[in-house]
Amino acid sequence: MRALILVAGDTIAPLREIRGGFPGWIERQTGDAWPGDWSSHDLRPEGPLPAVRDADAFYITGSSSSVTEQAPWMLRAHQLVRDIVNAGAPLLGLCFGHQLIADALGGEVRRNPRGREIGTVRVKRIVADPLFDGLPDDFDVHATHVDSVTCLPVGASLLAETRLEPVAAYRVGRAVWGVQFHPEFDAEVMRGYLEARADLVREEGGDPEALLAAVREQTNGRDMLRNFATLARNKAYTGAQRVERR
Repeated sequence: MRALILVAGDTIAPLREIRGGFPGWIERQTGDAWPGDWSSHDLRPEGPLPAVRDADAFYITGSSSSVTEQAPWMLRAHQLVRDIVNAGAPLLGLCFGHQLIADALGGEVRRNPRGREIGTVRVKRIVADPLFDGLPDDFDVHATHVDSVTCLPVGASLLAETRLEPVAAYRVGRAVWGVQFHPEFDAEVMRGYLEARADLVREEGGDPEALLAAVREQTNGRDMLRNFATLARNKAYTGAQRVERR
């Protein structure tokens, strides 16, 4: 089994130097819930993109870029997203990835009119979903974003919301999810982002010191990543069984 992380951006420099980047965080938080191989592919350079057959599970990372830019590399990635969705392969979009999937499938992404969401935030589940198995109805995660999915693609199901984010999570079909937050972040990473964004938060009328003080370590993001890995692993195993029977 192979998991492929589609890299859409880099972590901020101070954290990258001491903690690495998005792929390592996703892999570390998932742990042994995914017993297969891991690899990554940067979506931004020109060149061939991976094919659906190249992996059994896909992730799209966060990014400081905005989907609203409609940069050439984002438009190229749209077709890969559609191929993954059409094939029924497991796909999880994180923050920017959540927005890119929605955009590729005909949804709408715009700057969040409610303002920047950053820090440890409370997510409210709207419906039950296997991605949230074992989590309470309301749970804390870490987030940092200024754009939002303002209109879901046709056929997508809304799963969760926060105080500032009406579309905190959604599902498309049986194997594709988007979450506006960062389940791969731990508290140290969240504090690093808040410290790096403190001046911006202050300029926008926020209180970065209060947000820093409110950061809490939590395992909900880790548990969510493990749930996705388990769902993808089971799907890959079932697919392999079908092939063997043929």
